[in-house]
Amino acid sequence: MDLVIATVSQGMLWALLAIGVYLTFRVLDIADLTVEGSFPLGAATAASMIVAGAHPLMAIVAACLAGMLAGVVTGFLCTKLKIPALLAGILTMIALYSVNLRIMGKANLPLLQQDTVFTLWNVGGLDKSMTTLVIGTVIVLVVALLNYWFFGTELGTAVRATGFNPHMIRANGINTDNMIVLGLLLSNGLVAISGALVAQSNGFADVGMGVGTIVIGLASVIIGEVLFGTRSFKNCLISVILGSIVYRAVIAIVLQMGMPPNDLKLFTAILVALALSLPLLQARWNKFRKGAH
Repeated sequence: MDLVIATVSQGMLWALLAIGVYLTFRVLDIADLTVEGSFPLGAATAASMIVAGAHPLMAIVAACLAGMLAGVVTGFLCTKLKIPALLAGILTMIALYSVNLRIMGKANLPLLQQDTVFTLWNVGGLDKSMTTLVIGTVIVLVVALLNYWFFGTELGTAVRATGFNPHMIRANGINTDNMIVLGLLLSNGLVAISGALVAQSNGFADVGMGVGTIVIGLASVIIGEVLFGTRSFKNCLISVILGSIVYRAVIAIVLQMGMPPNDLKLFTAILVALALSLPLLQARWNKFRKGAH
């Protein structure tokens, strides 16, 4: 039972990353690698502020703003300088490595004996995993509801339409460049919040903790879509959150079965590759079955 609670609580913290990746990968139709820099940026910003004496909640807000700024930089490179989106994300990610080191002052910043949101809001004497689960669930629900509301507004619909059909939305007088920058801003803000929460949960921020986060986010998105469907935007948000929890459960299971932790990123990459190729494999299987009959 303790393992289940710990798995679900971690899934909730990483669900914000998954929602951020979903906004770029599915809504904007951009593979944004900035997240590998903005995730540790959120962790570094939050940890540095907490060590300096700031309130953990203010540290999360600052982390969100830092992540948004990183998204704006990628958006500027992509829209104004016409650098391909994939390369723009890589450039920002590389630059953020140095920025994160400068913010923390060293490669690893521990939060030992420091107050975090999980120690300040520990209501009713709950253990760490249960506290993480409660706080993570509340934050994810608030973020999901805000996203559902925003993307139902005229501005949010314009962002969604930019990813779906940029030519049509441009013909309606909408500046698609601004919509792309806004989408990247929101995405990386959420990813940075996830980084800040994970750092406070783990008790440290590390400059290398962003390695592979794009694959983790994609795994959560793809698993959620395959298992829970994509009937509507609301359904997609729920699927992504549940996908993050399922992904964490899969990781916990394979670790319990004896997989070396060093092989986790390889396992995740293979899992994402299989999930992404599932429609093609399914189509070929159906074709094979028809041929057999």
